[in-house]
Amino acid sequence: MGRLDDKVAIITGAAGGIGKATAERYLEEGAKVMLVDLDEEALAEVAGELDAGDRVAYRAADVSDPEAVQDFVDACVDAFGRLDVMFANAGTEGSVKPMHELSFDEFDRVQKVNLYGCWLAIKYAAPAIIDSTDQDEEGSIILTSSVAGIVGSKGLGAYVASKHGVVGLAQTAAQELAEAGIRVNTINPGPIQNRMMSSIEGQANPDAPDQVHDQFEGLIPMGRYGRNEEVANLALFLASDESSYSTGSRFVIDGGFTSM
Repeated sequence: MGRLDDKVAIITGAAGGIGKATAERYLEEGAKVMLVDLDEEALAEVAGELDAGDRVAYRAADVSDPEAVQDFVDACVDAFGRLDVMFANAGTEGSVKPMHELSFDEFDRVQKVNLYGCWLAIKYAAPAIIDSTDQDEEGSIILTSSVAGIVGSKGLGAYVASKHGVVGLAQTAAQELAEAGIRVNTINPGPIQNRMMSSIEGQANPDAPDQVHDQFEGLIPMGRYGRNEEVANLALFLASDESSYSTGSRFVIDGGFTSM
């Protein structure tokens, strides 16, 4: 028996490191998965690498577009007959610079993807989950926030604002959806070895990104970046019935970063 047998999940940001690793874990544990990302070619490549046959479908979409979000939720239900888990994982780091140097468009784009994307995931996934589950079943909505949703970080004002907002969305939705049997939680990763952190390092110091990497590692008691697979394992727990009494919570996975 798999931990997600008979469950159907949507994963946004599925072509990225955390998204792909989570899709692998969900499939290993018996789920059917709809992959969502902006890049259709990248999605097709990920779906091929997952090699799960008709247990995987994908849809290219902008998570900040209401019609696109409704469309991929509908497509998931059409393909698999139900929806149990929404993992709203798509995100962007945006530009690394002081807030007073950010343009309106730079700030706005980060909010649209990171914050509006999570709100729209809740808005359209919740009714589909309610329609799919009965009194003996529960649904789960998981939002990717960040340690930047708990503390501030110089040069990442737009990102920090969006990720704090994601925590607020989850806490509110957890209260609103509890009676419907839907849990809502955030995953708050610290530095993870993937594209996003490489981008932040490169923007912070284009001439010596390795120095930025070393500085971040120096702030982590465990002395290393996390791995995509480690975040995926947490996303698996939150998708499964093992987290049946967890809602409205921040699940921090940061090697002790926020304990300093």
